[in-house]
Amino acid sequence: MKLLSVVGARPQFVKLAPLDRAVQRHNDGHARSAIDHVIVHTGQHYDANMSDVFFDELSLPQPHHHLGIGSGSHSARTASSIAAGRSPK
Repeated sequence: MKLLSVVGARPQFVKLAPLDRAVQRHNDGHARSAIDHVIVHTGQHYDANMSDVFFDELSLPQPHHHLGIGSGSHSARTASSIAAGRSPK
């Protein structure tokens, strides 16, 4: 099973922490049915004091992908998210 967590704001980081720990506990005891937990950071909060500190303090793994969306209106961030998700790597 693959689980995708898309986070970008402080409340989402806080909610991600217990979910990620539960996935890790599951994977420790169930190697055959391990969950592939992929974390995508939108980059809505791009300042280290507003995002990186939460990853450190909550012992979250570094995101697999960072979209670097930044700030702006809701519609501009949504458009940037869509474009970042489709851009070639």
